[in-house]
Amino acid sequence: MVERRRAERLDQPREARGVRLPRFDPEAFGRWSEAIARGMGTAHFIVYMTVVIASWFLWNTLAPAEFRFDPYTFTFLTLVLSLQASYAAPLILLAQNRQADRDRLALEEDRRRATAQKADTEYLAREIAALRNAMGEVATRDFLRSELARLAEELDDAAQRRQRLERRAQERAAGGDGLDEPRDELDTDYAHDGRPEPGTR
Repeated sequence: MVERRRAERLDQPREARGVRLPRFDPEAFGRWSEAIARGMGTAHFIVYMTVVIASWFLWNTLAPAEFRFDPYTFTFLTLVLSLQASYAAPLILLAQNRQADRDRLALEEDRRRATAQKADTEYLAREIAALRNAMGEVATRDFLRSELARLAEELDDAAQRRQRLERRAQERAAGGDGLDEPRDELDTDYAHDGRPEPGTR
């Protein structure tokens, strides 16, 4: 009793009791089960199993009685097929669960990528809208061309008026004061200190 109390100390963890099961790698076991389930889901497995069962039937029916290891009613074959079904169902379920986990991870990744793409698309849409608004306030090439053409026309008109005024001034200076000469549109345009009257260009 004293030794047992000494062994059960409170400052040390208690050893696990009960049956210790062998440890295995779940990932390796899952890959193995998927390989088996994938093999059982092929046409080769069905063909091979059909050949084995047919050979079993023929041997235990047509062979001599002393060589038959599973006579009619085929009890051993029934046991083998039952064991195969009992192991195949959990293996197939395990493979399906692993595939469902992979599908869920793939779906989450697709959802994350779709969310990121949506955010990028919204950002680009906002940037394009901002650029469009900014471009609305910028002078376009056609507008600049029209304004430059209008300014050139105005400069040409002003140069022509100035030449005519200088020529008329020279004519007046050469021929006298020129009070009796008629006044044309240029004189009326540049009355009042050379500024055009209201209503004229």
